[in-house]
Order: sequence, then structure tokens, then C-alpha cells
Amino acid sequence: MAVIFKIDNIECSYGAVKVLNGLTFAIERGSFTGIIGPNGSGKSTLLKSLSRVLKPVKGAVLLDKEDLYSLDIRDVAKKVAVVPQETAVNFSFTVKDVVIMGRSPHLGLLQNEGEKDFAVARLAMELTNTYHLADRPITAISGGERQRVIIAKALAQEPRIILLDEPTSHLDINHQIEILSLLRRLNRENNLTIISVFHDLNLASQYCDSLILMNNGSIFTIGEPDEALTMENIKEVYGANVLVRKHPVTGRPSVVLLSQDSQPGLQKGRVHVVCGGGAGAAILGLLAGHGYDISAGVLNAGDVDWETARFLGVKTADETPFLPISERSHQENLKLIGEAEVCILVNIPFGRGNLKNLEALSLALERSIPVLIIEEQEIGERDFTGGKAAQIYNSLIEKGAVVLNDKAALVDMLKDIIPVKSQPSDLQADNQ
Repeated sequence: MAVIFKIDNIECSYGAVKVLNGLTFAIERGSFTGIIGPNGSGKSTLLKSLSRVLKPVKGAVLLDKEDLYSLDIRDVAKKVAVVPQETAVNFSFTVKDVVIMGRSPHLGLLQNEGEKDFAVARLAMELTNTYHLADRPITAISGGERQRVIIAKALAQEPRIILLDEPTSHLDINHQIEILSLLRRLNRENNLTIISVFHDLNLASQYCDSLILMNNGSIFTIGEPDEALTMENIKEVYGANVLVRKHPVTGRPSVVLLSQDSQPGLQKGRVHVVCGGGAGAAILGLLAGHGYDISAGVLNAGDVDWETARFLGVKTADETPFLPISERSHQENLKLIGEAEVCILVNIPFGRGNLKNLEALSLALERSIPVLIIEEQEIGERDFTGGKAAQIYNSLIEKGAVVLNDKAALVDMLKDIIPVKSQPSDLQADNQ
């Protein structure tokens, strides 16, 4: 692909405060690039330098091999449209009036909009699902609707590049997907180059071709999502512990934040999790973040839950991939269950190969070890054993297993079951 933007060793400052320090990279025509990084890393400042708002004090920004800041502002506006983070409008223009403003770079001095301009504006509103708002004052619509109107105005410019600063920050999840899917389609079908700041790493991962990860005004790394979004990179830049897994549908990185609610000086008991196939990864991360000692099983070596357990240092009972649970791994699982103060069964499907996991939980109840079941889907929809799994599952409930409908209640339930013990200080330990 040809390069449309080239950034050559730029530095940007606000007065005496340097914000960007020696950035060099290139944006290819027709690409979808995300700019990510923690607050204060320089994301929005970089976007301002690309939109001709903040001229670098050093270096150059080249648009189609020409210095961006030497070009006429109207010529730039025909190529580059900007959707800012703040979209407040203080005058009661109608929505269609705001969108038609996007046509101004294509009009001469004192020239009125023509038939083509109104057609382009209407199409932009239809694409952003705002045409039904055309006659409403922009001050009388919601923040999310206003954001879509501003995007429609940008599209009305018919730009080759669109710059967006956190375009989904005011939108609910449905409209987030709607807007980003629209941008992705325009990117693919119209060869529209998109550069956007993202706060949400998972949205950036799913929609962008490449990511620029920034830290303290510099570029930490540039690459495809699976190159930029690694556990190590996120830990280094954001200071956060996360799990990074492949999205089950897209195969792109999916970031799961691990809770950090555990309190120093407190010791929590052992929890055994019956999981597999990725259904337990979030639960393992949640429990680890709350400071519980965890075990899990029986897991097929190499699956998502197994990899998560390895990352968290969780003790596991393992089985060879694609093989049914053997007597050896079953006994290892029973041993781990016997050491636990409570067992958790996550929402996993059951075939004859993993039926022993249900049988193990039945033995746990016989040993008076509490069992908590996270039921997000009825067992009948997950039973591939001709009813045998459902029979054991229902008997667990009859014997006293507690059913939870979601993960939210799990931690509170564990607090009631497992007493928290004070951990001896280093001084106390030395004196014992």
C-alpha cells in the first residue's frame, strides 16, 4: 500500500511542556489504525498534530508527501475530516444544518449548497442512522445521537482520511458496534483511511488493522493487534494485570482485566474450579484478583482455561487433549477437591469424555465441601450424554449445591463461605 501520512520525528509541546517526543511512523492508504495508551500518554495530542490543529515544534507531518502545515486549510479539509472527543454544539442548529456544514470545503465563497451537497448530506445521515433526526435541534438530542451526527458531518466532507478521538465514548454498546462497523465498511469498500484514538482495547483490537501503543509521549510499539496487545506490553504501559486470549469468533486478541481487590495481610482459602474450553478463564482471573488460592480440573492441556491457569500459577489436574478423563486425572482432580474449601462449577457443556467432572463434584458434596454452580445456560442445552449429565447435575442441586445465575454474586457468596484469616507479619513469623 502507498503511504498517505508520514510522521517524521515530530515533537509537540504546550508551552514549555513537551507532550510528544520524537514520533516517527507511517500510515498506509486505506488502513484502519488505532491509537491506544493510558491517560496522558499523548494520544489526543498526536491526533491534533495530524489534523493541523497543533503544529509540531520539531519534525514534519507529510500528507501525500506534502507538508501538512504548508497546505491551504480548505484543501486539507477536502482530504481530512475530524471527529473530536467533545461534540457540544451551543447553537440550536437542526441536525441537517450541522451535517450540511461538512460540505463547506467543497463550496466557493458565498456559494450555496446544491442538489449534490444535499444528496451527500442525506446519505451521510442515513449511513449513521440520524436521518430521522434531520429536523430536530442538535441541542435537543442525546449525547450518543449527537456523536453520530458529528460523524455524519465528517462523512459529508467526502474525505479520504477521517480522524476520530474516542468516537464511541458517549455511545451504548449497540451504537458502538454500529458506528465502528460502519467505519470498517467505509474503510473496506471506499478505501477510507481511518485513524482513531481508542480507550477500549478490545474495540481497538477487533476493528483496527494496526495499533500505535503510546506511553509518556513516545511510541512504545506499533504493530498488528496481536503484536501490540500482549500481557507484557499492557503490564508495562498500563501497569495492569490482564489475560489476553483469542476471541472465539474473530481470532483477534481479547483483553480481560484481572481484579486487584485482594488485601495485603489477608489470607484466603482454596477454591477448586471445574471448568474447561475457555468457560472458566474469567472466573479464574476474578478469583486470582481477589486473592484466593485456586485449583482447577480436569483440564485438557493446551485449551484456554489450561493456559489461563498456567499464567496464574493455578494448580491443575490435566488430561491429554481430545481424550476422555482418565482414572489417573480423575484421582488428581479428587485430590485437589479434597484440599479445597469450596468448589465452583462453571457453565461448561458435558459429553461422555468429561462426565467424571460432575461425578467428582458429587463426591465433594458427600465430603461436605460446598459446591457453587454458575448457571448461565440450562443443563439440558449443554448435555450431550443422552441425559446422564443432567441427571447428575440435578442430583448435585438436590444434595445442596447452590445455583448462581451470574458471576456477580460469586465473590459475595465466597465471603460468606470462606472466613478470611489474618496473615502473620514478617516480624510475627520470625518470632514463631
